[in-house]
Amino acid sequence: MHPDKNPGDPSAHDRFLQVSRAYEVLKDEDLRKKYDKYGEKGLDEQQGGRYESWSYYRYDFGIYDDDLEVITLDRGDFEAAVNSGEIWFINFYFPRCSHCHQLAPTWREVAKEMEGVIRIGAVNCGDNNRLCRSKGITSYPSLYIYRTGQKPEKYHGERSKENLVQFSMQFITTTVTELWQGNVFSEIEGAFSSGLGWLITFCSETGDCLESRTRLQLAGMLEGLVKVGWMDCTTQEQLCESFQVSGGATGFFPAGSSLQQQGSVLWLQTLDRKEIYSQVIDHLPDLELLTNDSFQRKLARHRWLVSFSFGDRGLASNEYKKLQALLRNDHIQVGRVDCLSDAELCRSLYIHKSCLAVFKGLGIHDFEIHHGKDVLYNIVGFAKESVNAHVTTLRPDNFPSDRKEPWLVDFFAPWCPPCQALLPELRKASIQLAGQMKFGTLDCTIHHDLCSMYNIQAYPTTVIFNRSSVHEYEGHHSADGILEFIQDLVSPSVVVLDPDSFRDKVKGRAEGQIWAVDFYAPWCGPCQALMPEWRRMARLISGQILVGSVDCQRFQPFCQSQGVRSYPEIRLYPHNTRQPDRYMSYNGWHRDAQSLKLWVLSSLPRVSVDLTPESYRSLVLSGREHWVVDFYAPWCGPCQHFAPEFEVLARMVKGEVRAGKVDCQAHYQTCQSAGVTAYPTVRFYPYIGTTKRHQSGEYVNSRDAHVIADVLRQRLEQLSKQSHSKLKDEL
Repeated sequence: MHPDKNPGDPSAHDRFLQVSRAYEVLKDEDLRKKYDKYGEKGLDEQQGGRYESWSYYRYDFGIYDDDLEVITLDRGDFEAAVNSGEIWFINFYFPRCSHCHQLAPTWREVAKEMEGVIRIGAVNCGDNNRLCRSKGITSYPSLYIYRTGQKPEKYHGERSKENLVQFSMQFITTTVTELWQGNVFSEIEGAFSSGLGWLITFCSETGDCLESRTRLQLAGMLEGLVKVGWMDCTTQEQLCESFQVSGGATGFFPAGSSLQQQGSVLWLQTLDRKEIYSQVIDHLPDLELLTNDSFQRKLARHRWLVSFSFGDRGLASNEYKKLQALLRNDHIQVGRVDCLSDAELCRSLYIHKSCLAVFKGLGIHDFEIHHGKDVLYNIVGFAKESVNAHVTTLRPDNFPSDRKEPWLVDFFAPWCPPCQALLPELRKASIQLAGQMKFGTLDCTIHHDLCSMYNIQAYPTTVIFNRSSVHEYEGHHSADGILEFIQDLVSPSVVVLDPDSFRDKVKGRAEGQIWAVDFYAPWCGPCQALMPEWRRMARLISGQILVGSVDCQRFQPFCQSQGVRSYPEIRLYPHNTRQPDRYMSYNGWHRDAQSLKLWVLSSLPRVSVDLTPESYRSLVLSGREHWVVDFYAPWCGPCQHFAPEFEVLARMVKGEVRAGKVDCQAHYQTCQSAGVTAYPTVRFYPYIGTTKRHQSGEYVNSRDAHVIADVLRQRLEQLSKQSHSKLKDEL
């Protein structure tokens, strides 16, 4: 629909503007939610108001987005994938990188060659910039092997298919056992006693046996389910004959099978790795069937991952047989329920379609349903997280309507991508708040009436029920955001102001008090985006400046009387009480907590002092007080950012340590003699009873006022103990 592709269509421009505007909203989960709640008025009018030429967009699509062989990972499922117990070979790429496009055909060939052995994945760093940065990706393409609990290994060689396959094969830790007269019976009996069968290829001068690479690949594909071995029939002729083999052959011997038992051994008529794998998996016993009678008894005290099906058990059910091996170390048992045979059991759990659920060993009503991708790595990651988390799938019979305890309830729809991204974050938050708050999820596609009762209009909507009060969460969909929001409910950092309290607290503020106030409207999109940042900023400057907010939808006449014309309006009311109506408005481009904090702190009166070369020598190096010194340069950006933070530090340690600043542009010689080579540099000069101190002082490696204050106080405590000890020795 781009105008460049429709040069003769006069309506193409307007139509593409509409597309661009819709895309701007749809690609951003916060904007999408605001649109669902408030319609057009919740959006910035400029959104989607311009667009680029077609060539700008053409390389923005992921290289492997629709690939059948290569699995595209994003920040929502990356950690679950690489910690699933499977080996991953991952290609971090950028859509506009020519080398990445050149590698793509080879990467697909590697994926075909290694299918089922290890996972071949790709991460689009254009879409997942933060994820790639966190993994230390600085060039494209970057290829890494990931194994659970181990450091990632980077590939540095030539990017040919053979080299890439060879590199990845070295990480397969399973072994292929050579069987001979001295070990064959002990090896087979040992595996059978553990419930494992054997896949054995017999190699002879006639007939075919599996090549060594194919054997190793099959060992990796069947790890934890089947042992893989081979027998050299040219040297172990009699042994091969005892297995009724006279030439090259491959057979699968299930646990407990016997050559004397007709049909118990599966002789394979193919050398194709994928066909062998498929036939062996098909031959393995199914997951344990749980019935209405055994369900409650078995799930009462043990952790289970249960597959619920409605007669549609196909290829996936065979893959599910690998789950037991992948979850064995986590002590999670795996079973299945046939909802056609046990319809009443599934109905009682409100399960109406095929799904997987984790039961946490606390009875049959404490479970969590899996809503991620129906692939092993995602299921395994979910199961491992869920058994340790405290998130429950809610239904009408366990919904916390009485609210005797605080609950966080996530109202969601399984088809909604932001909802799926939020679920693992809820699990993380539930672990950190265990015993303080309960967590539950309610599927609004099943429980429409319950969601309507709470006026849920957008997904996900996260609500905290705390006895009689109800709070809707409006922050970032992350565990940290949720924890911050809950912390703010328990101990509010922002004072909610009405006209009366505004007059009393802000206009009638005491001498020395400073107020920062946000005038907002609940329907305003930028106001919604500001809320979590405003709360975070308030916590960062706690004890320094008072922070408040005024709801201008509720108190519209009052806001108009204060001259508020647009939202959000951020104002700072300084400490000068002789002019109570005087304020400064924030006109900065960025409304994140850090930018707001720097602006607000810049209004504080100075506590630190400027030091000249003379005062530095007399007061800091030769004086009788403790000093903390900020060496800075006026042109240095980080120095400007640190300046208000240093003032906070000066206030925090006032009376214990004096704070000074040295301008290294004006007093270069002083800074050079102190050994300062970077700006800003913070040094501590403790007074230890001598009148002369070392020029370089003690370096403090932080730019956080609270951290620096802690470092200084710990150091002062050490000096105090040393002084007492010395005095005791002298006595």
